[in-house]
This record gives sequence, structure tokens and C-alpha cells, in this order.
Amino acid sequence: MKINEKMATPIEEKVDQNLKIRTGMVNVSDGKCKPEPLRLNLTMELVTLQRLEIVTPTNAQNGPPSESKERMVQITRQKQGGLGLSIKGGAEHKLPILISRIYKDQAADITGQLFVGDAIIKVNGEYITACPHDDAVNILRNAGDIVVLTVKHYRAATPFLQKQLAKDTPDSDNDTTCAELKADEGYKSSVNNGTISRSCSRPMSICSEPEKKWVDVVAVPLMMAYVTRYIYGTDKLRPNAFEVRGINGTSTGIIHCDDLAILSQWLKLINDNVVGLTHLQMKLYNRNFAVGERIEYMGWVNEGVINNNISWQSYKPRFLILKGTEVMLFETPPLNVAGLTKALVVYKVYQTMFRVVKESETVDSRQHCFLLQSAGHEPRYLSVETRQELLRIENSWNAAIVTSVIKLGRKTFAVSHHGKSGGLTLDWQTGFALAEGADSAIVWQYKFSQLRGSSDDGKSKLKLHFQDHETRAIETKESLL
Repeated sequence: MKINEKMATPIEEKVDQNLKIRTGMVNVSDGKCKPEPLRLNLTMELVTLQRLEIVTPTNAQNGPPSESKERMVQITRQKQGGLGLSIKGGAEHKLPILISRIYKDQAADITGQLFVGDAIIKVNGEYITACPHDDAVNILRNAGDIVVLTVKHYRAATPFLQKQLAKDTPDSDNDTTCAELKADEGYKSSVNNGTISRSCSRPMSICSEPEKKWVDVVAVPLMMAYVTRYIYGTDKLRPNAFEVRGINGTSTGIIHCDDLAILSQWLKLINDNVVGLTHLQMKLYNRNFAVGERIEYMGWVNEGVINNNISWQSYKPRFLILKGTEVMLFETPPLNVAGLTKALVVYKVYQTMFRVVKESETVDSRQHCFLLQSAGHEPRYLSVETRQELLRIENSWNAAIVTSVIKLGRKTFAVSHHGKSGGLTLDWQTGFALAEGADSAIVWQYKFSQLRGSSDDGKSKLKLHFQDHETRAIETKESLL
């Protein structure tokens, strides 16, 4: 296959085992050096960059990998069979969490990247190396539908585990297996001498003819991935280029496409997969919450940050979540339900103003911007990559407002009306009411259906415009919050 080193090639599509795979040539750089041609391979869960290399084939193409290298493998949980693997070991036995069995044609087996003897180091970026066996089992069971495992092959244990498979040892008998493993002569010899058991090493190649093969350079998981065309931290748009960053810290580098049509197509395909996977994760989280507490939106935004040392603002990626009556900003996406408690910022939706910034009002070259302003806090200036994403946030915000109002039922805000202290009440059943004095005498009252508009000065003055049912005249009511 001849590689065009100057131009991106059209995207090709094929279906392999009911999985849609898209490929095409792109140029990739680190943002500093000259780009090199690589093949972009896109599946629903991963974007992978591959280099064409000349390799010597072996008889064991699907054998276990080197034990010195950590690998990241993404699994899609199946309704029947789950992740399709069993584990042994655990901190209570002073052993790593080891994959002891992989079930044929189930999720782990379908990846083709997991092996008996792999030690699981992380689950969705969270270390489990210090976990007892039962805790590791629970973490894997509750890790979601899309699970990213960081593994490292533990070759010293592989021969013993393979013998256990031959004996069909029950999966539940972890204590017995661990005791036998630690007593196994082959295992003890490998650990004590620091050598690798020869019995499971790959056989030497018997074929001397070299061949060309696509070799993975980097694979980035798309669940809750960050896709951007901007130079990191700035408002400068990259010409004909973009970057994808995974929640595990991996990056594609800067992907260059000189053809704008191909660039737009790749961005749409990748963003569609990110949105789809993030929506699946959102549904998984929502299983834990009642209707009024569920997540309406999850996705990346960029926050403008003013630095006193420079005359312009820089940008930091934030992960925005609208959940129940709250809007939250995170430095990194929460990897489980417990992570939802670790937000950088939490505002109440009903106490926060959401406003889309007009193009004529943007402070720099960033487009698709909006403001979040909550009482007692500095406004937050945020932007997203596309108009479609901004509309998704705006629609989700409106849904969150409705959820908040229904859940609150009734809320009274302290106000000043014609120089007198009072309370402005919003009631889901009766509408708006203003009361004054110690006896809370009602000054005026209107239904929600009578509201025709509202305005404010961005500080403390609020105007509400109601229509009288009988005269049809518009009446304006003004208060200071």
C-alpha cells in the first residue's frame, strides 16, 4: 500500500464482526515537529493511530505480550456474560489481581488483547493493586458498560493458571488457588530468580520473509474524551487540525487534514462516538438516582481564566455536568458515582443565570460561548467546540430548570420593593407573589401563564412583565434582589 505523505485520504468504512470500522490516512505531529503519515482507525470505543512497519512474522501472533509493558484495553460489557473473564489473587494473598480465565466469544475474548496471566492494575483509571479479591470483583461488576482496563502481563503465574484451567478449578475457590500458586515451584523459581518462565515464551519465528503490518502507535478511549481544534489553553484555532485526549491521559497528538471536507467528517464521526458513549455512561450513572436527581448533561467545556500577569485570558478544560437541581464543573470527568461528589464548583440551577454570549460580545476568537452567573460568585465565561454542543447544553439547562422548579415546589427570595423589605415567592402551583411587612401581606400575585417577559440589569434589579387577564394590558413589576 502506497502512503501519500502530503494529503489525508478519504475515509474508508468496513464492518468486522458487526463492528463498524473507519480508516484513513492523516498526518500527525506533537505540535512542534514535522507531521508524519499515520493511519487513523476509528471504532465506536477507540481512536487508534497506526504506523506501517516491516515486521518478521511469528507463529504466535495472538500470544501473550511482553511482561514489561502496561497496556490499556477497552471492553464493552455484554448483557449475558458481563466482561467474560474471571480473576484470582488479591491484596490479602499478597498477589496482584490476575485474569485466571477468559470465556470464549465473550467480551474479554472479543477484544483479542487480554490473556490469562494479565494483572489488572487499573479499572477506568482507578488503581486496584491494593484491593482484596472481593473488592476487585465488585469494582469490575460496577465499572459500567464501557470498561477501560490497564493491564500488565504476569508471565510467572501464567503456566500455573493454565494448568488450573485444565483441571477446571471452580472460579469461586480463590483462597485455594492463591495458596497453590504461591507454592508452585515454577512460580517460586521465576519470582525468586527474577526470570521469566520459558514455558510460555513466544516461539521463535520459523518464517524469514518480512512483511508490512499496521502497528498501533497510540489508542485513545472515546468515552468522555476531549476533542478540540484549539491550541491548548488559548483561543487560537488550529488550521486543518484537531486533537483527541482520553480520560486516561493519552493523546492522539495533533491530527492534520489538509482537506477541510475530510477534517469535518473525522470530527463529526469522532464527536458522535464520544457523545454516544458519554450518554451511555450517563444512563448508567442515572440508575442510581431518582427522577429529580438524574443527570441531564455531561460534556467538556473550556473556561476562560483571567491571569493578572497577561492582558488576555487563557482557557482550561472543564467537565460540565447538569444533575438534578445542580450544575457542576470538574477538572476531570468522574469515573464512578462516588466521583460526582468531587466537583470543583457546584451551583444551584435555580440560583444561576445561563446566558448565551452573542458573537458581537465574545471577548476573543473563541466561539460558541456562554456565561454562568450565580449569586455571590464571579461569573464564569465558558465555551464549547460547536454550535450543536452549545444547543445541547442550552436544552439540557432548560430541562434542569423545569426539574428544579418541580422539585422545589416553592421558593421565596428576599427583595426590596419601593424601599420596603419583602419576599418574592415562586410557587409551582400558584405562580408569582410579592409580600411585604411583618404580616407578609400580598402586594401582587400572578400566574405563570401571565408572565410575558423579564429583564434585569445584570446586578440586582429585576423586572417582570405580566399581562392582565381582563384588560390584556402589560404590567411591569420591579424589585431589587
